Amino acid sequence: MNSLTNLGPLLYKAFLETTLMVSISIFFAVLIGLPLGVLLFVTQHHLLFKVKPLNQVLGALVNVIRSFPFIILIVAIMPFATWLVNASHGPVFASVALSIAAVPLFARLVESSFNSIHSGVIEASIAGGAPIYMIVTDVLIPEAKKGMIQAITLTIITIIAFSATAGVVGGGGIGDLAIRYGYYRYDTLTMAVTVILLIIIVQLVQLIGDFLSRREEGK
Repeated sequence: MNSLTNLGPLLYKAFLETTLMVSISIFFAVLIGLPLGVLLFVTQHHLLFKVKPLNQVLGALVNVIRSFPFIILIVAIMPFATWLVNASHGPVFASVALSIAAVPLFARLVESSFNSIHSGVIEASIAGGAPIYMIVTDVLIPEAKKGMIQAITLTIITIIAFSATAGVVGGGGIGDLAIRYGYYRYDTLTMAVTVILLIIIVQLVQLIGDFLSRREEGK
């Protein structure tokens, strides 16, 4: 491969695969990570539903998963991922490990967003007789919306970085293209183009995230 014309179709396919991986992973990160982040917060807050043993168990589980380097995590769960999606390679296969890595990251970011809420807001809600589920849905999440937008932005960028690593085990996407052609075949053009494309994607995600965050702050 020695021209952008030849690289174009492969790059387009790799971009779609990366988009698929990121979409699946951020979906499950929010779906599972948001309630997990809520649990981490309410089970350690003295005014809400403080249950220290439960918080410690959840915190330990999150920390264990986050402590795994992603390349080791994806190799360790290959049998499970293969069984789950009935495939041993490709973007859907890689999405299993990406989702597992993204969930605890997003959960911690959500917890951090809740921690930034002034305690007086929570105290006022409790004084008004609001149950915990209403405090979560009507107070915590709306008050932490800006922080959660930033959390989603950071999680997407992290998933993009991890998806490039997934190319090592045949996960597909831009990282796979960079490794198979740019690294193994010593194709400098492919390596340069894939790196530039990843930088552009990350910058666009960050710009969109910053715009939505500023918009939320201005409300």
